Amino acid sequence: MSGSAGARTQLLAGPAGPLEALIDMPAGGAPVLAAVVCHPHPLYGGTLHNKVVDIVARVLRAHGAVSLRFNFRGVGGSAGVHADGVGEADDALAAVAAAREHWPQLPLVLAGFSFGAAVAIAVASRVRPDWLISVAPAVDRVPLSGFQPPACPWLIVHGEADEVVSCELVRQWLAARAPGATLNLLPGVGHFFHGRLHELSDCLAAQWPVGLVRRAGS
Repeated sequence: MSGSAGARTQLLAGPAGPLEALIDMPAGGAPVLAAVVCHPHPLYGGTLHNKVVDIVARVLRAHGAVSLRFNFRGVGGSAGVHADGVGEADDALAAVAAAREHWPQLPLVLAGFSFGAAVAIAVASRVRPDWLISVAPAVDRVPLSGFQPPACPWLIVHGEADEVVSCELVRQWLAARAPGATLNLLPGVGHFFHGRLHELSDCLAAQWPVGLVRRAGS
């Protein structure tokens, strides 16, 4: 999956050179939100076209967000080489800066899957999104020593049968560092949500934060 027919590819200014991005506007009018979505681990086939990343962006677009997905350094058309999560955090900061430059008046949603979710967590306190979405966050794969809980609503969606990132690891990590976050555990769901993407979609729509703008009728 690679977005809707209206998606356009664009190069963003990144700290290690240009970053390849896919920008997709919502149907039915001007956007009411801007969303930046981070993809899973670059060394294990993660790209902006990942199916979980796509479904997150799709749900947000259905509720009026313009979505910006980007390839981390060294992936696809993005310059540079993998940098163990540290450089990728800088890439995420650059993507957020581009979103805020293009849509400065819109609330920001910052989201990610697996490695990308951990990168989004790493930068959230610095970019201050209006909603943070973490899908199966690989909190053991990205440096998070300076972590500070975000001030915004924070939704974590994790499969109880995750074979890559233990849900118990994530539960314990959150209990120690961010007990106010909302953790949704999906029974029988693995890391890649095979055959269960609809449950992720339903969860995101159902957990929309009170007060966060949402297109009427979505």
